[in-house]
This record gives sequence, structure tokens and C-alpha cells, in this order.
Amino acid sequence: MTRPSPTQPATARQSRTQTAVPTHIAIIMDGNGRWAQSRHQPRTTGHRAGISSVRAVIDHLAKSGVHYVTLFAFSTENWSRPLEEVSVLLELLGEAVRDETAELHQNDVRILHLGRLDRLSPKLRQEIQRAIELTKDNTGLTLSVAFDYGGRDEIVEATRRIVAAGIPAEEIDESLFGHYLQTPTIPDPDLVIRTGGEFRISNFLLWQSAYSEFYSTPVHWPDFDEQEMERALEAFRLRKRRFGSLSPEE
Repeated sequence: MTRPSPTQPATARQSRTQTAVPTHIAIIMDGNGRWAQSRHQPRTTGHRAGISSVRAVIDHLAKSGVHYVTLFAFSTENWSRPLEEVSVLLELLGEAVRDETAELHQNDVRILHLGRLDRLSPKLRQEIQRAIELTKDNTGLTLSVAFDYGGRDEIVEATRRIVAAGIPAEEIDESLFGHYLQTPTIPDPDLVIRTGGEFRISNFLLWQSAYSEFYSTPVHWPDFDEQEMERALEAFRLRKRRFGSLSPEE
């Protein structure tokens, strides 16, 4: 493994100036199963219903001026869920890649994958890689899908790569470490949204979300629409981001 060029962007931290619209929004799409169970339906029905919310939210954010969206679709821990549920989630990923890539490409969306690929089927890996290759030169919204992703796993893997590259310990700083994460060209998220009423970060973008604003809503993901997203954006606009310092009036 060669060391990244010094001119390559690292974690691409954005300016610390508050803006009306977040540059990067990361979303923990939670509550699909509970949404279905509240309707006396199988949990898998909720996962399928959540696809519609993905389409609506991505379209709305692109129109709102957001440049990066990261969706937490499947964690490294989700493999322990019932086999039927895992199978449906894998099936839905394949369907989404096949059905949505062409339209996303037409809308100038760049697609990225965060997480492991080696535990996916060869066919699914190929479909994901084709989507990434097709959209790599697009300059509109960047959509990152975190599937078989874990923040701790990402940090451990980055550490292994740094060691393998033979970089002296005294040369390792935050900027260099960021080069070895899976998001070297993506700015840290300004806003992390979690649907479904929980307040956990759940091993999602642990390094990158150090100074992200956090927004939790009791609304389950299948019910999270454009109006709910506007509520989250309004909450963000009202925040004062200090990044560990004090504002002048304080």
C-alpha cells in the first residue's frame, strides 16, 4: 500500500462557518421493522416500504442544495439478524442498484459504497462496482450507501493500512489518518439524522461524526418524507456550531 499523495484531500473537513443548508447529511434509517410490526406485518415489509422514502429524500435533498448524502443501510452487526430478514435486505440492495442506478446517473448523482464487499455475492459486488464506475464522473449529489459497514471496523482497517504502509508513528496525524478511511474525498457530515426514536450512533461514521449535529425523530423511516426532512433542516439551521470553542458573544 502506497502512502496517499499530500495533495489528495483527506477527510475533507468543511469550513466551520454555519450555513443554512448542510453540505453533508448522514442518515441512520431506523424503524422499518417496528413500522411493519405496528401494522401487524412482517418486518421485511417495512424494509421494502423504506425504499420509497429513500427515493423521496434523495430527490428532495438534491433540490435543497445538499451535496453529500450517506445512508446507513446495513451494519456489520446486522448479519446476526434472522436469515430471512438478512436475505431480504440483500435482495433489496440488489434491486435498488439495478432499478435506481440509471435514473441516478441521469440526475448527475455519483454513487459510492462504504463498507465491506467481500461478504456479498459476486453478482451483487459486480452490480455495485458497475454503478460506481458508471457514475464516477458525475458532479451532482454524491450518494454513499453504507452496507456491511461499521465505524470501528473502518478505523481498525485504516490502522492496519497505515502500519502496512510503514509510515513512522511521528508522521501520523488526523489528516493522514483520514486518508486511510473510506471517505477521503467526502467532507465530514454536518448533520446526522436518526429516525425511529433512538439516540444511539450505532457504530456509524464514528471518526467523521465527531462534531456533527445530531437529530433524532420518533418517525419511522418509511414515514420520513419531505416534510420530516424539512423539520430536520430547520432544526439544523437553529443550531450554533462551536466545534469546541465559544462564539464571540459568549
